[in-house]
Amino acid sequence: MTYQSFEDLPVWQEAIRLAELSEDLLEAAGQAISRGKQDQLDRCSLSVSNNIAEGFERGSTKELLAFLYIARGSAGETRSMMRFFARRPKLRPWVELIERIASVAESCGRQLRAWADSLQNSDIEGQRHLNDKSRDEYGKRKAEEKRRENFKQTMLKHAQAMPDGPQKDAQLRKWERY
Repeated sequence: MTYQSFEDLPVWQEAIRLAELSEDLLEAAGQAISRGKQDQLDRCSLSVSNNIAEGFERGSTKELLAFLYIARGSAGETRSMMRFFARRPKLRPWVELIERIASVAESCGRQLRAWADSLQNSDIEGQRHLNDKSRDEYGKRKAEEKRRENFKQTMLKHAQAMPDGPQKDAQLRKWERY
């Protein structure tokens, strides 16, 4: 699926939810959280969505990947702070919210990891590198890959329909490697 804006991305929406929940905790807990930790949580929780947005807008896969890893690190930092807060006796009244924030941060991290993994295995260099010629070449490559896979599946079906024996085994091995 192709997204036209970062606001449409499910992971960005989850990251905004992370920042909102963190803000809710900061407002509710007030002085129970030291000023330095308040600032740190405020920065790292909002950093997730901001880095997703910045990477998305950059226009190259390499830059997007770099920002996704920064966003993932910020999600981990937010989760780490929640693990610390969950251990603090004076924050017990907010432990349910703290656990919810940790869960959303973990969800963001998983989504970012999956997206980054898919980008690392992509041969698209990003919007900045796309032009009519590169789009056409990419489309032709994808169509050829699909054609080859369809041909392989057809040949495997034919081989499976053959009578059992060495010829069938040889054909199956051949088309499974194709």
